[in-house]
Amino acid sequence: MSIASRSAVVRKLCPLLFVQDINRSIEFYRDKIGFKMANQAETRGKVFWCWLERDGAAIMLQQAGEEDGPAEGRGSGVVFYFICDDAEAMFAELTSRGLQLKLPKVAYYGMKQLFVPEPDGYSICFESEVEPHAQKLS
Repeated sequence: MSIASRSAVVRKLCPLLFVQDINRSIEFYRDKIGFKMANQAETRGKVFWCWLERDGAAIMLQQAGEEDGPAEGRGSGVVFYFICDDAEAMFAELTSRGLQLKLPKVAYYGMKQLFVPEPDGYSICFESEVEPHAQKLS
């Protein structure tokens, strides 16, 4: 098959997050957010990289080292929006796992958003569409 006859299909985005304590981050994404471990790499019995998935979303975590620069400000200006079916259902699920969260709110553009604090300072938000009549009430 020639290059010209192939299609350039993008199937998934999987961001790589450099984290200060990979075990803490794995616990957060797996035990609190509900992701499942799909793959991992170890050295001397310690995980230094992993791939986590939940439904159609994926995220990679990597233990940060000196070569990755300072941790301060690493997640500044970066927000990960996970589109979900129901932000309120996500709120109920995550709070049942012990997360202390503010109730979801409707953004000015009509999406219900649930922001979740992340251990390394990255911003994550679960958002869902709002029915047209609910937009006017919120």
